[in-house]
Amino acid sequence: MSRGADSGGSRASEGRVEGRVQGVSFRAAMQAAARRCGAAGWVRNRPDGSVEFLVQGDAAAVQAMLDWARRGPPGASVDAFNARETDPSPGLTDFEVRF
Repeated sequence: MSRGADSGGSRASEGRVEGRVQGVSFRAAMQAAARRCGAAGWVRNRPDGSVEFLVQGDAAAVQAMLDWARRGPPGASVDAFNARETDPSPGLTDFEVRF
């Protein structure tokens, strides 16, 4: 399984989740899930209490991460989920937590 993604044949989605998504290890758990399925991208907390992310990789990896983000980790409560396709970002080879 490859780790990360190149832009050839890659899909990408950016999104935001709202609810009880900060203070529940959402970012670290999303990073671990992305690394397990071979997705690249990033995740960060927003000042309004939401979490935003970008995931990219093959179609299966991106879909797996969108499904994961809809639920979040144990302890999270996702009240709203929004995502849309976007262009892949060349150079993203890992999944990072941004601050």
